[in-house]
Amino acid sequence: MATFTTGLGFPEGPVWLPDGNLLVVEMTPETGCITRISSDGKERAQIAKTGRPNGLALDRGGVLWVAETQQRAVLKVADGGNPEVFATHCGEHRFLFLNDLTFGPDGALYVTDSGIEAETIAPGGELNPDYRNLDYDGRIIGVDIRSGQARWVDRGLKFCNGLAFGPDGVLYVNETLTGNIYHYPHGKRELFGNVIERFDASELKGPDGMKFAADGRLFVAVFGQGDITVLNRDGSVDQRLRTEGLYPTNLVFGPPGSQSIYVTEMQTGSVQILDAGVDGLPLHG
Repeated sequence: MATFTTGLGFPEGPVWLPDGNLLVVEMTPETGCITRISSDGKERAQIAKTGRPNGLALDRGGVLWVAETQQRAVLKVADGGNPEVFATHCGEHRFLFLNDLTFGPDGALYVTDSGIEAETIAPGGELNPDYRNLDYDGRIIGVDIRSGQARWVDRGLKFCNGLAFGPDGVLYVNETLTGNIYHYPHGKRELFGNVIERFDASELKGPDGMKFAADGRLFVAVFGQGDITVLNRDGSVDQRLRTEGLYPTNLVFGPPGSQSIYVTEMQTGSVQILDAGVDGLPLHG
């Protein structure tokens, strides 16, 4: 394990730029921004302050898309300009807690909405002690980036969070409060696996961001468990890569040939580099 950079405020959403720089979000109230980090990890600059940005995705045209929790909106950042609100509703339903996003093989932008307002699960920024018994309607939303039209993919998950498309072109989504990873091989939700090592209802622990490796294994950041849990193609646990700090939030594979992952971790405010032994599956843009 190596440290890429430190001093970040609740980092999440790592994504590489074509020039080799890394983008992350910083989600603390004091930061609430998108940050660019140089390829050597030594320099960084704030490129936009949005409130509480969470997930990031880059399309083939270089446009940055943001899942913005505080604004309850998908934001679009084109040509390095100011973020603009792109979508806030699916039909008549207002977004609640946008979390992560990725592009699918069909060109649509897929977004997770954890299904509860931020002030309900964390009033005043403090976790509601009864959070496990709250009413969640976790949602997956498909957004056409040309028309802005949004559609439901699924609803009713218990705080859905990370999502990724596998080498089979199938959507995989996780559910933080249960530890479950689901997939949609036939268009309907099916259980794929679970990443919790030892379940304890008193602990906030569960899957966050995740990415596929080129060999088809799924690498999942497990918040509160202090590891990246790696699932085989059949959903079984292959290994657990320990992080410094208990709260890894997301990951991105390193440059081709590096066989590494870059992990954002909340407790240490860092981006860490772990040996993955494999390169990443190219992301849809």
